[in-house]
Amino acid sequence: MKRTYENLLIREATVDDALQLCKWWNDGKIMDHAGFPEGIHTTLENVINQIVSQDNLECRHIILYNDSPIGEMVYRTIDKDKCEIGIKICDFSMQNKGFGKIILSLFIDGLFSQYNFKKVVLDTDLNNKRAQHVYEQLGFKKICINENSWRDQKGNLRSTIDYELIKNEFISHL
Repeated sequence: MKRTYENLLIREATVDDALQLCKWWNDGKIMDHAGFPEGIHTTLENVINQIVSQDNLECRHIILYNDSPIGEMVYRTIDKDKCEIGIKICDFSMQNKGFGKIILSLFIDGLFSQYNFKKVVLDTDLNNKRAQHVYEQLGFKKICINENSWRDQKGNLRSTIDYELIKNEFISHL
């Protein structure tokens, strides 16, 4: 999928993006929100293999602003009507500027219109209030809170919130 809006571009990740993804994934500051405050300790080879093995069931995307990579997104097909997504704006200087709503609007619109999904699901850390606010502005509904459902890299218990968005409840911010 390729989506554009003003200076933003979302496109499928290629092998040329592997080094950038590897740097982001190994950066504890970037990965802390996902429970990896020390990064995920992956290798360039592992990232390349993941990109090469992408298919229509799971596909990673790169977010670019003025042709510079600022983050990543992924969707995973759960069934013919439903997919799960993830997003990270990895360039901290690009956070808190309203891009999240626009980027998610572009991506979700593509999932509904190009891939014919009827529902998009995601989860986020219970403490990630900024993300929760964005998801709810797009029409996502809280499904459940998973209290102390997993341990992060340092052994701390973490809680998550499950969200879902039905196509006819999507509020685009484009």
